[in-house]
Amino acid sequence: MLTLEVRGRTSGKIITFPLVVTPIEDQRYLVSMLGNDAQWVKNVRAASGKAYIRCGKRTEVRLEDVPAQQRPPILKKYLQRAPGARPHIPVNKDAPLVEFEKVAADYPVFRIIPVS
Repeated sequence: MLTLEVRGRTSGKIITFPLVVTPIEDQRYLVSMLGNDAQWVKNVRAASGKAYIRCGKRTEVRLEDVPAQQRPPILKKYLQRAPGARPHIPVNKDAPLVEFEKVAADYPVFRIIPVS
């Protein structure tokens, strides 16, 4: 779990939001269980991915939108790690990847890239 900090696209104020991190191999990802209409997703996209994450210390990051065709294994891992997301994503956490392919375009995934 971490806290995402991103500038609001209309207010200009820093908005904070708790999110579950999904690690896969040497990468970390954030998933929107509420889909493309989640306000934090709109704010991240309006900020061209510029954000901060707080997990102990505050770190500047760039959040890179993952293409839909690369999302299925990330979504599956996310549902296995985040039980609270299961009612929002209409796929069983143990379903084959082909089931996640059907909904991947509806659930944004962002790769966390630390800014040096």
